[in-house]
Amino acid sequence: MLFHVEQAHTPETCPYGQGGSRSLHDATVPGVRLVAMYGDFMHHVVYLIVEATDINQLNAFLLPGMKTCTATITPVSDHPIPLPS
Repeated sequence: MLFHVEQAHTPETCPYGQGGSRSLHDATVPGVRLVAMYGDFMHHVVYLIVEATDINQLNAFLLPGMKTCTATITPVSDHPIPLPS
């Protein structure tokens, strides 16, 4: 399943110069794949598209940012809704 994750932090907790936005997640967690990552860096927001099958694995993936930022997790799909026949 795909998830859109929005991680937002304050300027005071910005990871710039201290590991950067990649320090807010753990890409080594098994069963979780980072599909894409984008930043709105001046607003201190990072957007991730993540593939995972288990919420516990997704939480472990996001654990490094837990004390630095908030995360909004939204399930998304790359498949359009079929038209009724």
